[in-house]
Amino acid sequence: MSATLVGNTDRRLGRSDLRTLALAALGGALEFYDFVVFVFFAIPLSKLFFPADSLAWLAQVKVYGIFAAGYLARPLGGIVMAHYGDKLGRKRMFTLSVFLMALPTLGIGLLPVYAQIGMLAPLLLLLLRVVQGIAVGGEVPGAWVFVAEHVPPRRIGFACASLTSGLTVGILIGSLVAAGLNRSLSPQALLDYGWRLPFLIGGVFGFLAVWLRRWLSETPVFEAMHARRELVAGLPLAQVAARHRPAVVLSMLVTWMLTAAIVVLILMTPSLVQSAFGVAAARAFLGNNVASFALAVGCLFYGGLSDRIGPARALLFGAAGLLVAGYALYLDLAAGGTHFVALYALAGFAVGVVGVVPVLMVLAFPPAVRFSGLSASYNVAYALFGGLTPPLIGLLVKRFGVLAPAHYVAATAVLGMAVAMVLLRRQRSTL
Repeated sequence: MSATLVGNTDRRLGRSDLRTLALAALGGALEFYDFVVFVFFAIPLSKLFFPADSLAWLAQVKVYGIFAAGYLARPLGGIVMAHYGDKLGRKRMFTLSVFLMALPTLGIGLLPVYAQIGMLAPLLLLLLRVVQGIAVGGEVPGAWVFVAEHVPPRRIGFACASLTSGLTVGILIGSLVAAGLNRSLSPQALLDYGWRLPFLIGGVFGFLAVWLRRWLSETPVFEAMHARRELVAGLPLAQVAARHRPAVVLSMLVTWMLTAAIVVLILMTPSLVQSAFGVAAARAFLGNNVASFALAVGCLFYGGLSDRIGPARALLFGAAGLLVAGYALYLDLAAGGTHFVALYALAGFAVGVVGVVPVLMVLAFPPAVRFSGLSASYNVAYALFGGLTPPLIGLLVKRFGVLAPAHYVAATAVLGMAVAMVLLRRQRSTL
């Protein structure tokens, strides 16, 4: 893997570094809330945006399909923004992505439902979800590149993990909002108007994130390349395809594990435990709140571990923990869910291994094409695996039973361990 970065590798994180990490993480949290809050309201959305006589499971699969469309649109936004990020600078695209997220989130909160405009309602919902996907396609990889290029190379793990932790705080905010609305509103009030509130709040969050990013500066790595006239000529993505295929494959494989961990265990589980295991909505979202907080802590833990023992070893250790924790949670649910909240917290912490994934991808590409390489491979993989996961899990549960989500996560964790072992073998061969 290429670890080409600039700056004094021995210096410690300074005030400027910590300020950049804090502002980037906070802005990322607000934007990611906008992107994920959709899934926490899958059940009311399935009732409001499809005919009333639809089968409940089929309507939920359709809503998950619309949720997945956001992932399918990610490569478009990611590739275009990454191109200009490698050509014009990281900061500009970092700000544009959050603005593009705020507008459709606000729009979803104002949409008429199926009873008012018929099939136009789900079509408009789909359109706005696609715009959200375009925005987040540039946001997440751009944010990882941005923070990694601001810190000393030996602290890339902490930098990427702090940003990832911030993104997961966005999930926690969404979970808290969903829990609060489910606790304070009746089911009918939630259907009447309550479901709109998180999207309207999200629009405000998005514009706040735009304002916060005014205080960020361009990365030293990009400024150094610009000063030395080392910016890539032609299409950065063409160079990625021609010269960095192994890095693309590595990035796509670890992204598959990331999507399974986040989408299944964090985003889908609150709805799955209600529909498949009969867990009350309040308890489901309480568990998700705890798990999301544990995930934020887990990201920081694994990011720090990556700086200490290397990202490959941290990935191997974390993927094994993810496999065990996923099975522990779903086996307990199948047995009655006595320890649901505690085991969900453990699973959330285990999902924190995703904090290692951006470190591997940042180090895999040289600076001149880093944004394009990371963005294309990550977003295409997320579109393929993350986009198919929600409807696939819905169908797998119906066909193979309630442990299907744990089996899927375990399979991707084994894949993550295999990638880690290949990287470790490659490191030993170069010594």
